[in-house]
Amino acid sequence: MVQIEVNITFEGRNYWTNVIADQNTSDEEILRLAFEQVQKQWKK
Repeated sequence: MVQIEVNITFEGRNYWTNVIADQNTSDEEILRLAFEQVQKQWKK
């Protein structure tokens, strides 16, 4: 498992979030996980 910092733009604002994933996880999957985390935390 590795920790990856991802910058996500959500509702016009930039957020940094950490994703913990397996080393073989695709970039698309990491971005999806990061977006879901930000969306859950900051959704109005």
